[in-house]
Amino acid sequence: MIFIGLTVLLSILPFLNIIAVSLSSKEAIISDKVTIFPVGFNLESYKLVFEDVRMLKSMGITIFLTLVYTLLSMVMSICAAYPLTKEHLKGRSFFSMLIIFTMFFSGGMIPEYLLVKQLGMLDSLTSLIVPGMISAFNLIILRTFFTSIPKSLEESAYLDGSSHIGTLLRIVLPLSLPVLATLSLFYAVSRWNTYMDALFYITNSELYPIQLKLYQVVMNSMVTDLTAQEGAIQTEVVAEGIKAASIMFATVPILIVYPWLQRYFVSGTMIGAVKE
Repeated sequence: MIFIGLTVLLSILPFLNIIAVSLSSKEAIISDKVTIFPVGFNLESYKLVFEDVRMLKSMGITIFLTLVYTLLSMVMSICAAYPLTKEHLKGRSFFSMLIIFTMFFSGGMIPEYLLVKQLGMLDSLTSLIVPGMISAFNLIILRTFFTSIPKSLEESAYLDGSSHIGTLLRIVLPLSLPVLATLSLFYAVSRWNTYMDALFYITNSELYPIQLKLYQVVMNSMVTDLTAQEGAIQTEVVAEGIKAASIMFATVPILIVYPWLQRYFVSGTMIGAVKE
């Protein structure tokens, strides 16, 4: 237990340091007095972040992307996983192996970029949704969970005249809330944290998600650090505080989601991954 406690403590120390820097005064940051507690409490960095219209717009775009991406990804995963549980489906083994194959081999970055370009999705939000809309790993977990549902329930529904879609909506999905919540969290966190696809596909600054905006803030801060070494120390202090405040601004919203789905997280993952 002590080892686990120390591991958790060490893992959250960097996060506490970022919080402390974002809430500390310029003088405390420049003198390197900030550790895990704020020194000279100051909200100026957060004020600058929230007054930045571009930052707020990027946050709105990211929230929209995350909601749409998660919804479409879950719909696609359900539509793919449920038929694969049917033993009478022709080519069931082939499709399953094809899905597993994509977990180990991919076309690579350049072919994917060329495909997105040929489909006319560059500089549009569709380029951040469609290419990674479905995860083979999440699909396998969902399929395994569907397989664990007693067949007698579905057979009873069919005897009552229910269709496959009706059985899915009335029987299967209500019994699958733990795994649906867990995979929704997986998809949402994945979309929220990703910035590489936006870096490749988006050149219009009006469409930047918050993670790409945060990437720019961090990179600009590194450039400012070089400038600070030549004497512009005041700018370095402001940039460091804004960087920390921006990281908190981009991190807190997705952290708020965890408590709502935490009770489903462990049970959904274990049931979907272990029972076959």
